[in-house]
Amino acid sequence: MAGRGHEEAHEATGRRARGELESDVLAALWAADGPLTAREVRERLSGDLAYTTVLTILSRLHDKGMLVRHREGRGYAYEPARDEASHTAQRMHSLLKGGADRQAVLTRFVSELSEQDEHLLQRLLSGHDDLPPESRRSPGNR
Repeated sequence: MAGRGHEEAHEATGRRARGELESDVLAALWAADGPLTAREVRERLSGDLAYTTVLTILSRLHDKGMLVRHREGRGYAYEPARDEASHTAQRMHSLLKGGADRQAVLTRFVSELSEQDEHLLQRLLSGHDDLPPESRRSPGNR
């Protein structure tokens, strides 16, 4: 499992794996009902992180275009620029584009899907109308 590797790396070194803190910050923001300040994000994260560390991660995510920030008092409140599903789909697309053998990557991906996910993917590809609107591809995304 991918998540287990992060846990083992964290336990062995006492540090998070590369990108794990950014993922944790994004997860905290996706779970929130609205924008959060750096202090609020820090409160939602596990571990004893310095405020400046959280602020640095938020600034980096903002610079990458992954967060939107709004002035709140002397600081900012942050929220994700895209929802979690859009973010994950973009990451999957980027990984697929980076592979040397696109067919091999897709074949391996599909072969490792659960039966339930395989059926969902088949329904999505066939364009069945019984899927929720947010699950359907728009003509511009084909």
